Amino acid sequence: MTCPAPALARGHFHHKSKLNLFKKSLALGVVFLAGAGFAKVEIKNLRCEYLTDPLGIDAASPRLSWIITSAQRGEKQTAYQILVARSEAQLRAGQGDLWDSGKIASDQTAQVLYAGKKLASGQRAWWTVRAWDAAGQPSESSAPAWWEMGLLAPADWHGKWIGRADLAGLAANQAPATPELRRAFTLEGKIKRARACVIGLGYFELSINGHRIGDHLLDPGYTRYDRRLLYVTHDVTPALQAGDNVIGVMLGNGWFNVSTKAAWDFDQAPWRATPRLLLELRVEMEDGRLVTISSDEQWKTSDSPITFSSIYGGENYDARLEQPGWDAPGFRDDSWQQALVLDAPKGQIVAQAMHPIRITKVIQPAALTEPEPGVFVFDAGQNLTGNAELNLSGPAGCKVTLRYGEKLDAKGRVDQSNIAVHVWRFDRNQQFQTDNYTLKGQGSERWRSRFNYNGFRYVEITGAPGRLATGNLAINFFHSDVPEAGNFETSNPLLNRIWVNGRWSYLGNLFGIPTDCPHREKNGWTGDAEVASEQGLFYQDGITVYEKWIRDLADEQRSNGALPGIAPTGGWGYGFGGPPWDSALLIVPWHLYEYYGDSAALKQNYEAGKRYVEYLTTRARGGLVNIGLKDWSPWKANTSPAVTDTGYYYRDARILAAVARLLGKEDDAKKHDALADDIRAAFNKAFFNAETGSYGTGTQTALGCALYQGLAGPENESRVVDNLVAAIARADNHLDFGYLGAQYVPNALAAHGRADVAYAMLTQTTPPGYGWQIAQGATTLWETWDGTGSQSGSLNHTFFGDVNAWMMKTIAGINPDPAAPGFKRILINPHVLGDLAFAKGSYDSVHGLIASEWTLQDGQFRLSLTIPANCAATVSLPIADPAQVREGDAPVNRAPGVAWLRAAGKRSLFTVESGAYHFSGPFSDETGSARQNMDNARP
Repeated sequence: MTCPAPALARGHFHHKSKLNLFKKSLALGVVFLAGAGFAKVEIKNLRCEYLTDPLGIDAASPRLSWIITSAQRGEKQTAYQILVARSEAQLRAGQGDLWDSGKIASDQTAQVLYAGKKLASGQRAWWTVRAWDAAGQPSESSAPAWWEMGLLAPADWHGKWIGRADLAGLAANQAPATPELRRAFTLEGKIKRARACVIGLGYFELSINGHRIGDHLLDPGYTRYDRRLLYVTHDVTPALQAGDNVIGVMLGNGWFNVSTKAAWDFDQAPWRATPRLLLELRVEMEDGRLVTISSDEQWKTSDSPITFSSIYGGENYDARLEQPGWDAPGFRDDSWQQALVLDAPKGQIVAQAMHPIRITKVIQPAALTEPEPGVFVFDAGQNLTGNAELNLSGPAGCKVTLRYGEKLDAKGRVDQSNIAVHVWRFDRNQQFQTDNYTLKGQGSERWRSRFNYNGFRYVEITGAPGRLATGNLAINFFHSDVPEAGNFETSNPLLNRIWVNGRWSYLGNLFGIPTDCPHREKNGWTGDAEVASEQGLFYQDGITVYEKWIRDLADEQRSNGALPGIAPTGGWGYGFGGPPWDSALLIVPWHLYEYYGDSAALKQNYEAGKRYVEYLTTRARGGLVNIGLKDWSPWKANTSPAVTDTGYYYRDARILAAVARLLGKEDDAKKHDALADDIRAAFNKAFFNAETGSYGTGTQTALGCALYQGLAGPENESRVVDNLVAAIARADNHLDFGYLGAQYVPNALAAHGRADVAYAMLTQTTPPGYGWQIAQGATTLWETWDGTGSQSGSLNHTFFGDVNAWMMKTIAGINPDPAAPGFKRILINPHVLGDLAFAKGSYDSVHGLIASEWTLQDGQFRLSLTIPANCAATVSLPIADPAQVREGDAPVNRAPGVAWLRAAGKRSLFTVESGAYHFSGPFSDETGSARQNMDNARP
């Protein structure tokens, strides 16, 4: 979101006749476009629930989307037709036996709800789309796509929850050895199709006939297990065979059974229990039979070679305990025990409809040192998340220890002090971010942990036989594998490094939930998720993870409306963070609406949002709220939580009013708007100094909050901006704020015409700032500005990363238009700042690729622009005289698809249809401008 737009000054040319001539010429260009022939559109990127050809969908009316592409400017979809069929053959024959939408006169290409026949559990639906272009000509049908339903009713699950042991008799902090479970069975005849639906808690790894199924890691996604359980569906058809078959499942403790004592009390979670499995294998035979294999007492179980498994502590694996072939036919399981039937977790079972966690990059160590004899420290060259894979030979029984950390101590060994700070005070001897592997002594052995992950740059190995080389270790980077969405680059290497560091931090903190840090906590801190959500959506197409996590947060709401600071939680964190954290329940869905045009999360959580705002109202005193944490990790200046808490209270009320209008609840909308007006009046009464034009104690955060949250009255905004600029000047053009101010201040400055001040502040290389972090070797974003990574400070945090959303919106100039969310209309508003000679940004939106690339050379500004088909944009160019703007090789008034809108300060504004454009003209320096250049209002 950006700050509310002040009224725009209406610019004009020096000569009225010149202006009129320009308008007429430009109008002729538009007429020329309307009379031109149109190329046919092409339909691409068919997705169901934002996934490509997904298995196990349990939405009764799933959301369908596609994009249209065309080389023709101004191309639009004027109508569409969706066919959904039971088979690909029927679809290719043009038969939509499940749904034929008919020709629908609409330009909608996203969030189109399936409205055909009711689908059964496990049913596959094949679909295709064709569209009619702006000239009314139909396209060819798209290539077929499909989705497949999951298990839609509790009765579809025929199995029982099974495992190897229960918590009875175990010490409270004991993590039992993780079990292996197997089931042998026979299939007679030819196999047509087979699906395995699995809930293995905490985590599972599935194999059939000795082969691992899929490439997911850490399935199923982490939830509040006594309220919601996720199942994962796999296509296992290729793994099965006629005759003898075996299913094998290995389980890990994960978040379901946390034994490590730490500040967040997960060892006391109400759901805590030993690992357990619910599985449904459905095999369709060619002769029409359906064979079902479910988890029950017929399964056999044994301890696995994993002797310790902890999401925090790490994993211990004794390769001597391996039982080769345990998950394949022919294995003698006489010594294995019968699986125990265990209590079912209380949560509702739903499909895991999000992008899975996968290994996305394998890195060879950048360096290897031996600070002490037999101590080998591998440097990945990059702070990241995942694990290390050993490749060793040695005698049986040799125990190799891997310790993971972000930094090194004075002796060059891994330093875990900033990681275990919240753990060692409970038990100094607890294993933390440490794996142990015991060799079996049979040639070359490769191993990596299965059921945990680490945040680290360095891996320290002790106990290894002989000397090690870099080839003895590979480093796996893994996280939720959400598709890449955006990229950004400028002529300033510092900005480029900030962008890269921000993306590494974001991905390293995305594990089915957005986390705060991947090493010591791994928690879904709500405030971190909220301030990182806009940058994250520019980096990656992450809506599936966010929608899942917002449900996690809603699952945690208490009856009085209160929310915890982390989600999921085992009960810790209520009343802790306050509105800057809790408001994620409203703000993250609002960003999904802005970036995808999808209001589903807003509608689903509207009542929860109302309960939360009502809760804040009960805690308010005189219209002010003061119940939360302060602006976390500031440099020097502290800002009263009453300022920032009340700012979010106001913002939440405005969002609720906007959502109420989307839902047609006008009475609610008026109520929430009235509440927001009262909050704003109370805020200004309490914090605004009419004599000085300042807020609170005049900190950068307080001034930025008033502007960014829309609390400053329009009549006072210019004075508040001047005070903010002065505060930054007093800090020698350095920042002086924490994670809230890091979002408020740059955005407020850009929205009020002082992006130049924000740029000067953000590009400092002396402390505090991003440049200082990078000068100290940062490859991710840090939790603190101090440049040392102090004992309590994390070196991989996302919450200072909103600067990257700011760079995409302000420097590259790519913004969603509030009037048409989901980038259906786009605001292109690039800024030439400081020493920049070029900048380019791209964003793969739900409607297609948006790209903005500008250069400044010899006083000439040039902008290359791509607007996706079926979209339009308002383009603001830093060229004062629109008559001097050229598009391609001709004056802009001859350009098809372009229409002049108005002048604003030293800028010329145009509307453009979809297509590729190349604008140029004499650059007008805006430095010091006190006006926003484009409307970009927010609720």
